[in-house]
Amino acid sequence: MLVGVAGFPLFRHMTGLLPPLIFLMLFFTFCKINPADLRLRKWHWIVLFVQLALGIGIYYCIEYFLHHYSNLTNGDIAIISQGLMLCVLMPTASAAAIIAGKLGGSIQNLTSFTLLSNVATAVIVPVFFPIVNPDAGIEFWEAFWMILRKITPLLICPFFAAWALRLIYNVYQYKKGQQKQFTLSSTWAGMPFYIWVFTLVILMGDLTYSLIHQQYSLWTIAILCVGSLITCLMQFGLGKWIGYCFPAGTKGGDYKDVLINPAAANYSMQKVSQITAGQAFGQKNTTLAIWMAQAYLVPIASMAPAAYIIWQNLFNSIQLTIAGRAAEKNKKGA
Repeated sequence: MLVGVAGFPLFRHMTGLLPPLIFLMLFFTFCKINPADLRLRKWHWIVLFVQLALGIGIYYCIEYFLHHYSNLTNGDIAIISQGLMLCVLMPTASAAAIIAGKLGGSIQNLTSFTLLSNVATAVIVPVFFPIVNPDAGIEFWEAFWMILRKITPLLICPFFAAWALRLIYNVYQYKKGQQKQFTLSSTWAGMPFYIWVFTLVILMGDLTYSLIHQQYSLWTIAILCVGSLITCLMQFGLGKWIGYCFPAGTKGGDYKDVLINPAAANYSMQKVSQITAGQAFGQKNTTLAIWMAQAYLVPIASMAPAAYIIWQNLFNSIQLTIAGRAAEKNKKGA
């Protein structure tokens, strides 16, 4: 993140690399997963419902509170309420499965939720945004297809590409008379994390450039930054609580997380679900949120999801540091 800020004059010109980098990052992640193992869990539906209800509720609560208990203009109130709504309403980030895997979560359960939450967003946004910003003139099907066009190349295409590779390899081995199944080597399995780090550098460079060159009220931006921090911590906390209360299952025949992600071997399924649901709820597709704000809402509201980039990745860094130290202690203890 600091490299991206310091080198923003260079990295802001690399935003064109983001789509292929995200594609590769997800392709290698999906190569670890057999699509036949994807399941919808109870916590998926609970997190999705809470996310949508909370996002809409936050918008109306902030609108009401600021109108009655602040001296802010209607324009500033719209910016704050729309920006913080986006921080909650947006779907799970493509990179969430990578961080969850590093922490010991379930890659396939998070992949299932990522697909579900992105499709749900494509449906809810064309319905709700015209209410939020009637002047935008949003038509349901137009917005629905535009969002799908944004999501499909970066989420659905790498999923089917990885699935096709697995299928072709397994059929080829079967025709040779061998029972060998497709698995990703350890070298390639760790690649998504390093691609994610590079995409984060580019995103921070682009964000820094936007902060320097945009015109905005410092007071409004301060509220958006603090509000996005609160929503970030709240969503990670809520997600972990839901995952803890509604775990995906127990270790046994259905517990294939260890085969896909050995980091999950040290945890109960309750802990695995806690980690996974926390990332599912808290780690957001901020790039999509920024685009939606600029396309359909007050453009400056995009500063809230932009600040969210910083908070969620600081939180992820802290989690990864703690998990790394715990792993080192386990090795020494063994």
